[in-house]
Amino acid sequence: MKIRFACSNERKTQEVCDIAATLGLDVRAYPLEHEELHSDDIEQLAGINLLAAFRLLGKPVFVEYSGLEIPSLNGFPGGLTQRLWDMLQAERFAALIGQFEDPRATARSVIGYCDGRKRHFFEGRLDGRIVTEPAADRSSQWDSVFVPEGYDRTLADLGEQKNELSMRRRALEAFASFLRAN
Repeated sequence: MKIRFACSNERKTQEVCDIAATLGLDVRAYPLEHEELHSDDIEQLAGINLLAAFRLLGKPVFVEYSGLEIPSLNGFPGGLTQRLWDMLQAERFAALIGQFEDPRATARSVIGYCDGRKRHFFEGRLDGRIVTEPAADRSSQWDSVFVPEGYDRTLADLGEQKNELSMRRRALEAFASFLRAN
C-alpha cells in the first residue's frame, strides 16, 4: 500500500520507510518545508503540520512528531524536545536530566494522517530513562541519551534493534492496522 509522508528530516524519513516496509507500507517521502509552530503538545504539532502538508500536497498524507516527556518536569519538553536539544546538545541534556533524582522519560510518537475528509491520530510510547553520559553516536540526537525500560543501552547503541521496539514503530503499527481496516 502506497502512502505519502511529509517530512524534511532525512534520518527520520529513512527510519519511517524502513519500519513501514516491514509493515507492508510503501512510503513515498515528500520533503516539504514549512514554518513550524513551537508547542509542548506533540499531538497539536502533528495536527497543525498535517493540515499544512495536506494543503501543500492536496492528497492523503501523514506526518510524524516525536518527543520526550519527562515526569520530573511535568511532561516537559514534549513537542519542544528538538528545540531544547538544539540548545543543550547531548552532554548538557544528559548532565541536566540524567542527574535528576527521577530520570525517567517517555518517548512519544504521534502520527497524524489526513485522508482528505478527516484527520486521524496514532500514538506510540516507549518508557525509559535519561542517562548521565550520552552514547558515542549522536547522529540520532536524543536517541543517544534515552535508554528504554528493560535495556541497559541507549536507543543509539541498540542500532537496528531500535526499529523493533521504538515508539515510532508502535505508532506506525497502529497506523498500518487502521489503513488495512479501512
